[in-house]
Amino acid sequence: MAAQKISADPTSTKKEKQSAIVRVGKKLRPAFNRWIARDSVVGDRPVFEPGVFSFTKDLEANWKLIRQEVADIVEKRTPLPSLQEISPDHYRIATDNKWRTFFLRGYGYKMHQNCARCPETTRIVEQIPGLNSAFFSVLAPGAVIPRHKGVTKAILTCHLGLMVPRDRQNCTIQVDDQTLAWEAGKAIVFDDTFYHEVHNRTDEERIVLLLHFKRPVSYPGKLAADLFLGGVRMSPFVQSARRNVEEFEALHR
Repeated sequence: MAAQKISADPTSTKKEKQSAIVRVGKKLRPAFNRWIARDSVVGDRPVFEPGVFSFTKDLEANWKLIRQEVADIVEKRTPLPSLQEISPDHYRIATDNKWRTFFLRGYGYKMHQNCARCPETTRIVEQIPGLNSAFFSVLAPGAVIPRHKGVTKAILTCHLGLMVPRDRQNCTIQVDDQTLAWEAGKAIVFDDTFYHEVHNRTDEERIVLLLHFKRPVSYPGKLAADLFLGGVRMSPFVQSARRNVEEFEALHR
C-alpha cells in the first residue's frame, strides 16, 4: 500500500510562526528599548510634565465634554468588559472584574460602534499625534492593579482624570518611586516600562481616559520603535484583544 501523504495543518503552522515572532520579539526587546531611550526627544524618565506634550492642553480644556460622554455610558448601565475579558494575557494584573474598559481605539484599530457613542471624545483623541490606543479605564472601589511594567519604550501613557474619588489621596498610581493622585480635568503622563501599581482605597469609582501614544524619537531610534510596534500590532496578543472587543460590541448593540 502506498504511503499516504499527510498535509500540514495550516492553523498549526500559523501558530508556530506567531510563537516564533513572540520569542524573537522578547529577545530583541531590551536592545530595542535601549535604542529608543537613547534617541528619545523627550528624555527617559518615569513621569513627564504634561505640558511637554501639547495635546494635553486640549484634553484638559475639554475634560468636561469627555466626562459627560463617559457618564452617559455609565448611567445607561452599558455593559463594560473587564480588561481580563478583552485581553486574557493581562491575567497577572487583572485577576477580577474591578478593572473595566470601554475601548475607542486599540493599537491603531478603531472600535467604530464605541466611537459612534462618544463622538466628541473620538474627535479630540484622533487629533493626538501618534495615537496608539484610547479607552475609558474604570477602576472599582477597592481595586488593586499589582506592580508590573509595560513592554516597549516606543509608547508613553497619558491618563486624563474624569471621575475621581473625593478622597483622591487614597486613589493613586505609583510609577517608579513617585506616587501620583489623579485630579479631575488634569493629565498625568508616564512611561509604563518603569514598574508601576495602582490602588483605589476608596468606596468610589475612578474613571480616566487612558491613552497610549508614540514617544517622540529621532532616527535611528524611531526605526526601532516603528519596527517593534509593527510587530506588536500583528501579534496574537493584540489580534485576540481586537476580536474580543469587536465580539463584545456586536453582542451588546
